Amino acid sequence: PLAYFVERIGGDFVAVNIMVAPGASPHTYEPTADQMKALSDADVFFSIGVEYEDVWLPRFEEINPDLPVVDSSEGIMRIAMTEEHQHEGETEEEHEGEEEQEEGLDPHVWLSPANGKVIAANVLAALSELDPSHTDAYQANAESLIADINQLDADIKQTLSDIDQRTFMVFHPAWGYFAHDYGLEQIPVQVEGQDPSASELAGFVDTAREHNIKVIFVQPSFSTEDAQAIAQEIDGEIAFIDPLAEDWLSNLQSVAEAFAAILAP
Repeated sequence: PLAYFVERIGGDFVAVNIMVAPGASPHTYEPTADQMKALSDADVFFSIGVEYEDVWLPRFEEINPDLPVVDSSEGIMRIAMTEEHQHEGETEEEHEGEEEQEEGLDPHVWLSPANGKVIAANVLAALSELDPSHTDAYQANAESLIADINQLDADIKQTLSDIDQRTFMVFHPAWGYFAHDYGLEQIPVQVEGQDPSASELAGFVDTAREHNIKVIFVQPSFSTEDAQAIAQEIDGEIAFIDPLAEDWLSNLQSVAEAFAAILAP
């Protein structure tokens, strides 16, 4: 569901390029030369609100000034990406000051089945407006996708129904919407793109022990060094979950199963 552009081939819309490929990071991504060239022929660009778009969308519009840009995340209620846990030894005033500095809106909107339905509806509306002769086909495809998402939501709820502990630690805070939807609490090690200092790492070790956390979740595109350091101190381990896996439906189910395996009593 990350940003992509679409062009016509033989009169029909065909999705030809997902901007941020699986395994890449939307926080540091830069378009390739081939993608920039292909954008000159695009008929619509679907954005999603990740950081690289702030810099690159104006350049895309320079390349293709008639390019419609559709915000596929429109209507999603964005949540704050704030580290709310107070580390041992930290005063309330210090904690509140850190919250003010760390607070921002979470861009990882696609990691939620509920948000996925909003994104699907926005894409449907845009394609139907741009290509009304194929509205029925777009509508049928959207309805099939929504049915799959509803089933995914039910499956995730079932998967997480028996867990006892609801707090997990993750290196990069990508899973806030997922946690919000399913009553979990995400404790991120990295906040606003910043790796922790040595003293902050010690604080995360204390936090992990406090919550009896034995697994630190990491994603493939990030260094595991800091997560490994915490895991070593708590006699734990790291586990990989990928917010950018290509098969969105099966990936969210797999992530739910990973959480359930770790958080079950």
